[in-house]
Amino acid sequence: MATEVLVPTLGESITEATLGEWLKQPGDAVAADEPIASLETDKVSVEVPSPVAGVMGAHAVSVGDTVQVGAMIATVDAGGSAPAQAAAPQPAVTEAARDEAPAPAAGGYGNHGATPVDSDAPAALSPSVRRAVLEHGVDPATIKGTGKDGRITKEDVAAAASSKPATAPAAAPAPAPQTPSVAASTGRKEERVRMTRLRQTIAKRLKDAQNTAAMLTTFNDVDMTAVIEARAKYKDLFEKKHGVRLGFMGFFVKAACMALKDIPSVNASIEGDEIVYHDYVDVSVAVSAPNGLVVPVIRDAQDLTVAGIEKTIGDFGKRAKDGTLKMDEMKGGTFTISNGGVFGSLMSTPIINPPQSAVLGLHRIEDRPVVRDGQVVVKPMMYLALSYDHRLIDGREAVTFLVALKNAIEDPTRILIDL
Repeated sequence: MATEVLVPTLGESITEATLGEWLKQPGDAVAADEPIASLETDKVSVEVPSPVAGVMGAHAVSVGDTVQVGAMIATVDAGGSAPAQAAAPQPAVTEAARDEAPAPAAGGYGNHGATPVDSDAPAALSPSVRRAVLEHGVDPATIKGTGKDGRITKEDVAAAASSKPATAPAAAPAPAPQTPSVAASTGRKEERVRMTRLRQTIAKRLKDAQNTAAMLTTFNDVDMTAVIEARAKYKDLFEKKHGVRLGFMGFFVKAACMALKDIPSVNASIEGDEIVYHDYVDVSVAVSAPNGLVVPVIRDAQDLTVAGIEKTIGDFGKRAKDGTLKMDEMKGGTFTISNGGVFGSLMSTPIINPPQSAVLGLHRIEDRPVVRDGQVVVKPMMYLALSYDHRLIDGREAVTFLVALKNAIEDPTRILIDL
């Protein structure tokens, strides 16, 4: 008996999504609640589980199609079993499927649903990994994944490409449908890749922020000597006690919470003709995910210890990479901190995340000459950037916020005694 697979509820105000990839192909054995497809929403990727155990039926939609909440996307034959010969000829079927033109568009290479039968079968490929496979011309069936549940990551693809024999590129034209157009005379290439729903949403929200808010950015710099010394002195004990590394973000989140309490307008937002002040601090932290930047929220950050903050951020970073962040974890937020320094950024003018009214940009730490007590000395310095909505936050308040943050970081004892 065929059971319909429906698009699940995706979250408040989200009514549609894009089918990112099929994790199961028709004829694959599936277990109850086993993911069979991945949907891309405005914020995160959501896996669609099978409602019953059985055999994967027909796909009702294709990769890249927009689907509505509650719509049928496939069927599962409940209680059925996969063909007995499926396990033995698996490699031949995989190769044949890879040679067919529609294969890449159907959501990946080979039969990803064979994992329960053959532990060496490749795990499902995310869109970013599929692009990397096409760019490097490698066979995903030969790559051992190091990601969650054995999934292949972009790093795995790059490593496989670097170890590939020099003659391998000659065999790369297999995925013909995705090959970019080539000018034969010059060898110049172009590639057109459809924007993911997440990237489209990021683009729209950032442009809306520029069009709506009266954005202005104020800069300051901070001497990181005291924090670096504290981290070097206590990092081993900290990790032993709390099971997480002591980074810089814990200090900055705590310092920001203190400064936001003193300058509440930086933690406020505009709704219509009203200003909404918050007596709590929900800090959105920008982290990298395979499909773009996401901003999960640290709830009630003002009540957390440095250890609690570091644990939360570490968990967010890991699950963003795995694509397992939940929709509710991306909602809300009263203030954002974006650390471009981890990528080497010296200075930037970050864009606010509406309806928030401010975002703090952190940058790389580098030794620079500064004057202390009339002497030129070398100190580890970092530039801070606060972008804010000038409709709500005056320049005096923005500068006062940055100075309070700077004082707390340069003298971390202030964080302990709430000064």
